[in-house]
Amino acid sequence: MEEDMGKNAPRDVLAARYASDEMVAIWGTVNKVVLERRLWIAALKAQKEAGLKISDQAIADYERVATLVNLDSINEREKKLKHDVKARIEEFNALSGHQLVHQGFTSRDLTDNIEQMQIVLSLHLVKERSVAVLARFVDKAQQYADVDMCARTHNVPAQVTTLGKRFANFGEEFLAAYRRLEHLVKDYHIRGIKGAVGTQQDMIDLLGGADAAHDFETSLGIEAEWPRTLGSVGQVYPRSLDFEVVSALVQLSAAPSNFALMVRLMAGSELMHEGFGAEQAGSSAMPHKMNSRTCERINGLVKVLRGYELMVSQLAGDQWFEGDVSCSVVRRVALQGAFFALDGLYESTLTVLDEMQIFPAMIHKELMHYLPLLSTSKILMQAIKDGMGREDAHKEIKERAVGGINRYRQGANVNFFSELTLGTNFPTEPGILQKLITQADHGAAPQQVAWLYKRTNHIIEKNAAAAVYQPAKIV
Repeated sequence: MEEDMGKNAPRDVLAARYASDEMVAIWGTVNKVVLERRLWIAALKAQKEAGLKISDQAIADYERVATLVNLDSINEREKKLKHDVKARIEEFNALSGHQLVHQGFTSRDLTDNIEQMQIVLSLHLVKERSVAVLARFVDKAQQYADVDMCARTHNVPAQVTTLGKRFANFGEEFLAAYRRLEHLVKDYHIRGIKGAVGTQQDMIDLLGGADAAHDFETSLGIEAEWPRTLGSVGQVYPRSLDFEVVSALVQLSAAPSNFALMVRLMAGSELMHEGFGAEQAGSSAMPHKMNSRTCERINGLVKVLRGYELMVSQLAGDQWFEGDVSCSVVRRVALQGAFFALDGLYESTLTVLDEMQIFPAMIHKELMHYLPLLSTSKILMQAIKDGMGREDAHKEIKERAVGGINRYRQGANVNFFSELTLGTNFPTEPGILQKLITQADHGAAPQQVAWLYKRTNHIIEKNAAAAVYQPAKIV
C-alpha cells in the first residue's frame, strides 16, 4: 500500500504543467545531488592544495561516481538516519570507497551554498527569458505605434492613445524590473564555508589557522565557480536575501500581469484576443466561447508567486541566534516554487505575445464612437488659449458632455458638437471645434515608443540569442 501511494503521490503542478524543462532541471532532485557532490569534490581539491593528505586517486574515485545517483538508496539511508545530508554523505562515500568528503563542513555549508547556486543558475535563466519578454514588448510597441485607440482610466473612456503606447507602458515597467534583476545577478553573494556557527572553527582546526581557512574558502570558490561570498554569517545566511530574490521575481511579473489584464479586458470588447486554435474549445457548454484562458493563467501565476513572496518575507528577521531549521520547509517549497511560477508565467506571456490577434476595425469603431468625448480636454485647452477662464470652460464643457451622455444613455440622439456650440458663449470658433472633435490626436505616443526602443535596443542586441527565444507549446 505504501509503495502504491508513493507512485500515486500528487505531482508538483508548477513543475509538471507550467515551468520550462530548463528551469525544472535546475531544481531537480538528481541535479541537486550532483551539484552537492561536485562541491564536495571541489572542496577535496582545495583541501589537498591546503596540505591535507588527500590522494589524486581518491579524488578520481569520487569524480567517477559523482553522477551515479540512486535516490531510492539515499531515501532508505535517510529513513534510518533521520538526516538528509548524512544520508547523502554515506551514499557518496559508499560509492567511492572513501570517507573524505564533508571534512570541516556542517550541513549548511553544503545545503545553503547549493541552494544559493540553484538560485544563481535560475536567476541567469530568468535574465535570459526576461530579455525575450522585453524584446516582444518593444516589438509590439513599434508594430502598433500609430494605431489610434480609446484610452481608458478607471476603465472608462479618457483620451486618445495608441495600442503601441500601451505596449510601451508595459515595456517601461518591465525595463525597471529588468534593471533590478541585472543588479541582483551582479551583486548576489553566497554563504561560503563558515561552519556550524559561522566562525569557521572546524576548518581552522582542520587546516591549522584562520588564514588557511580563508584561503581554502577562496580557492574553493574559484574551483566551484561561486559568485562573491558573504563575510560574516551564522550557521545560515540571512533569509532576507531569499526575500530579495523572490520580491525581484514578483516585480518582473508585474508588467506581464498588466499585459494579461489588458488582453482580457480588450477581448471582452472584441478589440483583440490572445489567439484561439482551430481545434481549441473555450467552453464545454457554450460552443461560441473564446476565453482568454492563457492570460487568466498569467494572472493566476502572479498570485501564486505573491504567495511565495509572503512565505519568504516571514523568514526575514526570524533567525534564532546563529540559526535554526524552522525555515527549511518554507524554503524548500517557496524558492523553487517562485522560480517555477515566474518561468511558467513567462512561457505563457511569450505565447500570447506571439499568437495574439488584433482587430483594427473594432478598435477604430470604438474610437469613433467615443472620439467627441475623448476630445474634451483638447477643447478645454483651446478655450483657455482663446481667453476663457479655465474653471468656466471646464464647467461649460462638463455640463454639455455629461448632460449629453445621460440623455444618450436614455435613448436620445445627441450631437455633442451642437450641444457645445448652440446657445453658449463658448469662445472657440465652430470650425476649430469641429476639427478638435473629429480628428484623433494621440499626443507623444509614437515618440514614447521610439524612446523606449532607444533605451532597450542595446540590451536586446547584446543578448540577441535570448531575445528570440521561442517558448515550448503550452497546455
